[in-house]
Amino acid sequence: MAAGFKMSNKGVGKLLRSEMIRVEMVRRAELIKSVAESIAPVGGPSDPHPGHYKSSFHVSSTLRGGRRRDRATATVSNSAYYARFVEYGTEKVPAHHVLLRAAQAGGR
Repeated sequence: MAAGFKMSNKGVGKLLRSEMIRVEMVRRAELIKSVAESIAPVGGPSDPHPGHYKSSFHVSSTLRGGRRRDRATATVSNSAYYARFVEYGTEKVPAHHVLLRAAQAGGR
């Protein structure tokens, strides 16, 4: 006869804060970053900083992330000052949704 399984909330909490999970989150974030870099728009000849947005993606991680600060997380961000305009668009610039599309395609 098989033994029963009883989940331990404390054990699950330890797992979610473990270095093993943080490493996996970073691995997935690096995949998303790679996809984002590959689909990022690059300005044309009149752009004073072509490729700046594309080269400004970064991955960061912590063992104290999430809404309750109780789990390992990794984050992909872009440090270009205009990154949100590229992602969400403006009245004159269409939204590119680079990170959204990268997250949908990568991270597995």
